[in-house]
Amino acid sequence: MGEAIKEAVKGLKEGGIPIGAVLVKGGRVIGRGHNRRVQKKSAILHAEMDCLENAGRLKAADYKDCVIYSTLSPCSMCTGAILLYKIPVVVIGENKTFKGPESYSRKSVKLVNLDLPECKKLMADFIKARPELWNEDIGE
Repeated sequence: MGEAIKEAVKGLKEGGIPIGAVLVKGGRVIGRGHNRRVQKKSAILHAEMDCLENAGRLKAADYKDCVIYSTLSPCSMCTGAILLYKIPVVVIGENKTFKGPESYSRKSVKLVNLDLPECKKLMADFIKARPELWNEDIGE
């Protein structure tokens, strides 16, 4: 999760939304990313999507041996990608700020919420400073 947090901080320093993700296979990070919707003027470049994109093309069997770490509960779009590629484990930093479709995810995925104060503070500080950007990101 430490690497995902580093990605979130990187995104914040770039003027974006502080959410980070890493894809791990066999204890090694094979993909990393952060929310770059602002930086890339993208409608879909959430942290998990950026992470999967940066991991490159993998075989279906590779995804089944992965864990994805995200500093925040994945939204419906990112959950869809996780389910599509059959990534079996999702570790999240927190879900107080935003809670994606976790009950739906749990039908196919082991979901682990670390409930980290560091992740909560990162998001709370950002939302206080940039509520309009946060609301745009979550579709409000």
